[in-house]
Amino acid sequence: MPQITINGTAYEFNKGEKILQVALRHDVEIPHYCYHPSMSIPASCRICLAEVAMPNPKSGKLETMGQLKPTCQTDCSDGMVVTTDSPRSIANQKSVMELLLINHPVDCPVCDKAGECYLQDYSFDYGRGQSRFLEEKVKNPKKDIGPNILLYSDRCIMCTRCVRFTREVTGTDELMVDGRGDREMIDVFPGKPLDNPLAGNVTDLCPVGALLDKNFLFQQRVWFLTKTPSVDGLTASGDNIFVEHNDGKVHRIKPRTNMDVNTWWITDEVRYSWKHVHDDARIRMPRVRGLDAFAPADAAHAWKAAYSRAQGVVAEAVNAKRATALVVSPMLTCEDAFALASWVLALDPKAELAVGPVPFKGEDRTFKGGFTMYAEKAPNARGVRRVLEALSAKRGGGTVNDFAGFLAALRAKKFGAAVVTGNYPSDWVTPELRDAAMGTPLVLVDTLENSLCNMAEVVLPGATWTEKAGTFQNAKGRLQAFHRAIEPIDFVKSELQVGTDLLAGFQGRPARAAGAGTVRAEMAKVAGLECMGTDVHVPDLSFEQPSDMQFVEL
Repeated sequence: MPQITINGTAYEFNKGEKILQVALRHDVEIPHYCYHPSMSIPASCRICLAEVAMPNPKSGKLETMGQLKPTCQTDCSDGMVVTTDSPRSIANQKSVMELLLINHPVDCPVCDKAGECYLQDYSFDYGRGQSRFLEEKVKNPKKDIGPNILLYSDRCIMCTRCVRFTREVTGTDELMVDGRGDREMIDVFPGKPLDNPLAGNVTDLCPVGALLDKNFLFQQRVWFLTKTPSVDGLTASGDNIFVEHNDGKVHRIKPRTNMDVNTWWITDEVRYSWKHVHDDARIRMPRVRGLDAFAPADAAHAWKAAYSRAQGVVAEAVNAKRATALVVSPMLTCEDAFALASWVLALDPKAELAVGPVPFKGEDRTFKGGFTMYAEKAPNARGVRRVLEALSAKRGGGTVNDFAGFLAALRAKKFGAAVVTGNYPSDWVTPELRDAAMGTPLVLVDTLENSLCNMAEVVLPGATWTEKAGTFQNAKGRLQAFHRAIEPIDFVKSELQVGTDLLAGFQGRPARAAGAGTVRAEMAKVAGLECMGTDVHVPDLSFEQPSDMQFVEL
């Protein structure tokens, strides 16, 4: 393969690759602001300029050494020699940084981008030690440009990433460059706020503190945050994400690059719809009908009493030769579904299995850059059905119903007991479900308060996807595992743990801690679920970035 030499080291490249692309692929740092692999290359920031020399095809000697070229825009050629640490390259880097900082307010102590700002990092690595600018700085205004985005114009370096994003990726064209010279700034077109379904990505694209997220503003310093690799737990997209958290609290969600799934982006609904994780309406303690509310000090007793009652509700239906049902929410993981179904089928091998309601909103939408936002607002409808069908086949057959079929049977008073799971990010109980459930003993496993809580014989608090590990199957059939970001709040347990505990109680053996990886290995032994051992995409643990902030005791 053809080779290019960067700072004395030879690297192979593919035809059509730019110098900067080869450098980034081999973890060679070349400073850059305006370049992003998803968009056109304006080569406007100029900090990536480097000395480029080419061999003369006749003599073989290097020529044009000393010529500065933008590495983001220059195609690689065999034998090319690139030097980013030569005196001329370094002088250019210092000059560019000096010009960018002339009117910059240098308000890093109060800027939300501090700690992940390219301008801050490059100023330290490539800038001058002090400013030579003595004149008064030009002041530009702060602007509210959309429901979730603030623009601090005086921090902007005019890389135009955000403008190109709205033109080339979303195709919505809300942003433009207005003015010239030191009055040049980013702005929205009159009457057209930055309010498209992918708008929040501009805060990730912005290399400095110009575009900031209102929801995260002044909430947390980024160096306190731990980044845990996860998967979108709210829609069918399976977007790869980082859950960023500190002290058991989620503070924001950001995209995790995966070129096979979501490339560099996530939707705003994924970015902002996790607030139910810390909602005051979370169910935090088990409840048993007829017993007083349990105090926090009685948590162990509460779970014991709730498990006993849950076993009794299903056992009473079986003993009365009444049908039982299990409804597994599409918000749950494959491992959750396996554990709960294993328990119910142990008590009643003839139990009817169903997938919970799958929410839809609008239609699938594919943007100009190729990113697709799915109308299906559940992360694992296909995975849950796959698990239930495999377990149903293992017992000798039986139909796995959709929610409409379960609702019709519930309305006909077919069941002597029903185990129902929710875990939706908002109240999901419809009047039809509430009316149909009247008179049927319920075991409810859910996360948020709803009208079924007052009807159920026992309520078991479940965990959100940020509080557990597991596997989701997205709209394209891709199985993706994710890690637990935070511990379950208060006295909550994952549905996987709940199902494991209940099965252990029924079988008269001690309960054990349930790990998603261990359960996946068990699932892979079941016919129809072999994919759980071979086809699951597991994120590299090196993606997890714990906070590196060191504390000293005063």
